[in-house]
Amino acid sequence: MKKVMMLLAVIAIMAGCGTPKTVIESKKVIKGDWVIDDITYSEKGTFNITMFQDTSKECFEGSSWRFIPNNNSGYYSITDGNCPTGERNFIFTIQEIDPDTGLYDFLLKPTTKLGKPDKDRAVGFRLRLAQLSNSSMRWEQTVQLEGKPFTITMNFSKINE
Repeated sequence: MKKVMMLLAVIAIMAGCGTPKTVIESKKVIKGDWVIDDITYSEKGTFNITMFQDTSKECFEGSSWRFIPNNNSGYYSITDGNCPTGERNFIFTIQEIDPDTGLYDFLLKPTTKLGKPDKDRAVGFRLRLAQLSNSSMRWEQTVQLEGKPFTITMNFSKINE
């Protein structure tokens, strides 16, 4: 009887250590091609922001993104001729915060094409995956501006699975 109880305890612990079901479902939904429709700020005004240590908000609007959840990788492409064009690679992680509200942390790290850390942009970017459905997604990144929280909101539409 003690062996059975011990076995059940081990199984319960191992089951608790797995990837949460909501994160697994989110990875299924995020898979595919997306486009950034628009980027907005929590404050009114004109701001000169370089996003993801790459380029401006204007260059990111209209950019296309591909998420490949089976290896947590992807890439985005800037195509606006007035911007530094091309494909940029990244890895991502969806971390569950609260399954009741559906809010997540989303970690995005730039990489080389081979998946190695990008030495020019070696930091990761923590975002809030605020909304995710089969057709739209919203990221929020909160930074400090003059000592106060400033939120950047990125709205995506799914274009292909």
